[in-house]
Amino acid sequence: MADARNQTGVSEFILLGFSDHPQVQLILFVAFASAYAAALLGNVSIITVICSQPGLHTPMYFFLVNLSLLDIGCVTSTVPQMLKNLLAQKKAISFQGCLAQMYFFTAFLATELLLLTGMAFDRYVAICHPLRYSLVMSRRTCCCLAVGIWASGFLISLPHTLSLLRLSFCGPNIINHFFCELPPLLQLSCSDTGYNQTLALVTDVFLGIGCFLLTLLSYVYIVSSVLKIQSAAGKRKAFSTCSSHVMVVTLFYSTVIYTYVRPPSAYLDRDKAVAALYTMVTPLVNPLIYSLRNKEVKEAFKKLTGGNRG
Repeated sequence: MADARNQTGVSEFILLGFSDHPQVQLILFVAFASAYAAALLGNVSIITVICSQPGLHTPMYFFLVNLSLLDIGCVTSTVPQMLKNLLAQKKAISFQGCLAQMYFFTAFLATELLLLTGMAFDRYVAICHPLRYSLVMSRRTCCCLAVGIWASGFLISLPHTLSLLRLSFCGPNIINHFFCELPPLLQLSCSDTGYNQTLALVTDVFLGIGCFLLTLLSYVYIVSSVLKIQSAAGKRKAFSTCSSHVMVVTLFYSTVIYTYVRPPSAYLDRDKAVAALYTMVTPLVNPLIYSLRNKEVKEAFKKLTGGNRG
C-alpha cells in the first residue's frame, strides 16, 4: 500500500485556510490565537477547580474533566498548525503530518461523541434512578467507562487513517481547508475512493446517529421522570442539572452531523466556517456553559480564587 503513495510524488499538502490576504491573515491570527488561549485557559480552569474541590468528586464532574481534556486535545490538534500557516509564506504540512493531524482530530471527535452519550446516561441514572445512582455509577464503573470511551474513540479513527495509505495522490496537493480533515483529503486522491467514502459514511452514521439516538432516548426518560415530580422547585432543580449538557450536545451534534453524515464529495467551501465551530468555538464555549450555568462550579471557582472571603 505504501508503494502506491510513493508513486504519487506528493510529500506535502498546502492548506489554503480562510484567506491569502496579509492583513486579513493577521486579523485571523490574533482572533484565533486569542480563542485558542481562552479555550485552553477555560478548560484547564475547569479541570483544576474540579480536581481541587472534594465536593465536586462525583461522576458528573469526573466526566466533565474528561470533556475538558478532549476539548484541549481537539483544539490543539488543529489550531497551532493553522496559526503557523497564517504567519508562514508557504502554508504546507507534510504527508505524514497531515495523516497524524487527521488521526488525532478524528479520534478526539469520536471520543467526544461517545463521552457526551456517557454523560447523558449519567444524568439518566441520577434523575430516573436516584436511589441506585451511587451503586450504578460507582468510581470503578466511571473509570472503566472512561477508559472504554477513550480507547474506542482512538480505535475508530485508526481505519480511516490507514485506509488513506491505499490511495494515490497525483496532484494537485492543495487542500481547501485550514486543517487536514477526511472529506477534502478524499477529493484530492486520483484513486477510487469508494471504499473510503463507504467506510466513512457507515462509521459516521453508526457513531453519530447511534450516539445521538442513545442520548435522545436518555432524555426522553429524563423528561418523563421530571414531569412526574410534583413541586415546581423540584422540576427546576432536575432540569438545571441537565441544561448545560443539553446545550453542549446541541451545539456539538448540529455541526458534526452536518459535516460528516453525508458524502465527502459534497464538501463545500463554506464548510470551513462550520468546521471552525466544532474545532475552536465548541472547546471555547463548553467551559463557559458549565461554569456560568452550574451553581456548584461557580461556588467552587469562588472558593479556589478566594471569592468568598470577608
